[in-house]
Amino acid sequence: MHIDLSGKTALITGASAGIGLAIARGLAQAGARVTLSARDAGRLNAAVAALQADGLQAQGIAADLATAAGCQALIAALPDTDILVNNLGIYGTQDFFAISDADWENFFQTNVMSGLRLSRHYAQGMKARGWGRIQFISSESAVNIPADMVHYGVSKSAVQGLSRGLAKVLAGSGVTVNTILPGPTRTEGVVGFMANLAREQGITVAEMEVRFFRENRPSSLIGRFATPEEVANLCVYAASPQASATTGAALRVEGGIVESIL
Repeated sequence: MHIDLSGKTALITGASAGIGLAIARGLAQAGARVTLSARDAGRLNAAVAALQADGLQAQGIAADLATAAGCQALIAALPDTDILVNNLGIYGTQDFFAISDADWENFFQTNVMSGLRLSRHYAQGMKARGWGRIQFISSESAVNIPADMVHYGVSKSAVQGLSRGLAKVLAGSGVTVNTILPGPTRTEGVVGFMANLAREQGITVAEMEVRFFRENRPSSLIGRFATPEEVANLCVYAASPQASATTGAALRVEGGIVESIL
C-alpha cells in the first residue's frame, strides 16, 4: 500500500517530541505539509529543524493549547488544515483522594477541551471542502481506567465519546473522525520514568521494564513498550485516502493489553 498525502496539510498538537513528533514525521514522509504545535518554543523549533534537515515540509507554531486563548492564537495563525491530529495530552500518577478540582480541570482543559476547540473550528473547513481527517490520540487507559491515574483515564474516556459524537456530526461529509489508542510507548518521558524507578529499586532499566509489564500490564501480548513510530504508522494510515471507510472508530495500537475482542 502506497500512502500519498501530497498536497495535503496536517496539524499535529503536542508535537515537539514523542508520539506527536513521530506522527508529524510519518505524515510528512507521506508527502503532507505539516505544522507542529507545542507550548515550548525552543523544543518546537528543534523538532521542526530536525524534520526540515531531512527534507520534509514542516513549520511550527508555539501555543498553549490548554487554554481557549492559545487555541484561538493557533487558529489565527493557521486558519485551515486537511488533517488534524489532537495529540496534546498530559498524564501522571496521583492518589484519587488527592486529586483536587484544579487537577481535574487541568486534565480536562488539556486532554479534552484542546481537541474539542480545534476540531470545532477545523472540521468546518474540512466539511466545506468535502475531505478531511480528524484524529484524537487517546489511550488504552480510556478502557482500562488505572487506579493510580483515574483523572487521566476519565479524560481519555471523554475523548472517546467526543470523537464518536463528532464522527456522527460529520457523517457523509467526506471527513472521518477516529481515536487512536496507544498503550505503553517508549517516549522520552517513559524512558526517564523507567530509569528513575530502576534506580530507586536498585535494578537495571531492562529488569525494570520486565517487572513493569509483569506487575502493571500483565495482559500485554507484546510484553514491551511500543515505539512512537509504531503508533504513528496507524495514524498515517487513518489519515490516508485508503482509510475513507474508517470513521467513528477506536483504533488500537496498545499491544493487546485491552482484554476485549471488539
